[in-house]
Amino acid sequence: MQRKASAEWKGSLKEGSGAVSSSSGVFSKTPFSFGTRFGDQPGTNPEELIAAAHAGCFSMALSAQLGNAGLTPDSIKTNATLTLEKLDSGWTITAVHLDVTGKVPKADKAAFEKAADAAKAGCPVSKVLNAKITMSAKLE
Repeated sequence: MQRKASAEWKGSLKEGSGAVSSSSGVFSKTPFSFGTRFGDQPGTNPEELIAAAHAGCFSMALSAQLGNAGLTPDSIKTNATLTLEKLDSGWTITAVHLDVTGKVPKADKAAFEKAADAAKAGCPVSKVLNAKITMSAKLE
């Protein structure tokens, strides 16, 4: 299985601009710039897209882990907060924190936390990131 996305950048780092697209067409020529990546200008950036991918991947992985335990979630809401820091070696994704809330009938706290830990370790996006990945999991 392969998934594809593309990016095009035009101009210098600080004055230029780029656009990202997915082969599925879900987003197409979505603009990004130095200001959206390193400043507070509205728009997307690669790190935001990674955080979104991680939140989505983890939510699905948690659903699978709960299913393996005979539990079906009503909902799983995951917020991923990615930290990008300037180190001596350059800009680096140093951490991702997953904040997850699940509504899971018949689940107890221990079963939910066990499934969440397994999902964090097993999510393909977690595996690809060379960063400290932390999480808080809350069962409603």
